[in-house]
Amino acid sequence: MDTKNKTLVNEIVLLGFQNLHNFKIPLFSLFLLIYIMTVWENVLIIVLVSSSRNLQSPMYFFLQQLSVSDLLESSNIVPTLLQTVTNEGTTVSIIDCLIQFYFFSVTEAFEIFLLAVMSYDRYVAICIPLRYSSIMSHRVCTKLILMSWALGLVIEGFAINLMGTLQFCDQNTVDHFFCDFFPLVELSCSDTFLLKIVAFSLSIPMLFIPFILIIVSYICIGRAILKIVSNTGRQKAFSTCSSHLAVVSIFYGTLIAIYVVPPKHGSQIISKILSLLYTVLIPLVNPVIYGLRSIQIKKDHLAALQIASGEAFASIAQELARALVEWAFNPRGTFLPAALYVFAIAATIQELNVFLDGAVPFLKPPGITNR
Repeated sequence: MDTKNKTLVNEIVLLGFQNLHNFKIPLFSLFLLIYIMTVWENVLIIVLVSSSRNLQSPMYFFLQQLSVSDLLESSNIVPTLLQTVTNEGTTVSIIDCLIQFYFFSVTEAFEIFLLAVMSYDRYVAICIPLRYSSIMSHRVCTKLILMSWALGLVIEGFAINLMGTLQFCDQNTVDHFFCDFFPLVELSCSDTFLLKIVAFSLSIPMLFIPFILIIVSYICIGRAILKIVSNTGRQKAFSTCSSHLAVVSIFYGTLIAIYVVPPKHGSQIISKILSLLYTVLIPLVNPVIYGLRSIQIKKDHLAALQIASGEAFASIAQELARALVEWAFNPRGTFLPAALYVFAIAATIQELNVFLDGAVPFLKPPGITNR
């Protein structure tokens, strides 16, 4: 497209949710509460898996990495959402917008690969249990996680490199609450044909192949469960997969609804609601429907809640909430610095670490016990 007679823009206005009126403060409070609960739940899972001897198995290690991904994704999106609610829109630079989209897409890609890895873990545990300890060893689990992060970084690196060449002319408003792929592509005045082809090509190894692996794994798991004679054995085998199936269904359902079959232009509000589902609500409910459903995690969780009800953790949560409120009401909209995320999360973990009377190896793969 010819851009010679058009004015190039270097900032994008995210409109978010418009005309909230009297609902602005309640909606802001709701999103802030959800974010604080999300941080608390996912940090708790990370700390419990790292510090508890009863949670040193591959399943809990993968659950810990899922919490890391959800925590990073929520911290990347929610602050921008809060600012669009308070100011009925926010202005960000093109570079900041692309950076936000890159880290968002990397965490999404990692979660896609991680869900496939978790389904393979359940397949090995149910279909070939005698070889489970040797197949899902400490080294294998660590390699699978590192490969998932590496694939997400590399695959999304290709897409963001092409998106960096896009130009934006005249119009600079995006009817969304964060920088996503389709709104940016539609706003650009450059030729986006090559970018769409590359994006579709990259979606095959990033989206469809992991989804097929999950389907095949659960077909094999279903056949193995049907061969179990006792009803108790069947229920026990199915219960180990039900939480993962729920997470996969919600995650892939919203992902397909937005990116594979995107809503029409007249249904932008539906697109934003679906985006809220997988950027705000899924990181909140994942620890509940997956992690906190585990009996062992429930026991450790209750113990941690009794300890963490002290004033020190309350002060950390209060400082985090105060910083987010002050930032969100800042009329000059820039992204919350990454240092604030790191400081808030690290402070919370450090406080819990003091309460739990032990060193917490953050993000360090646990010494997986063979059972």
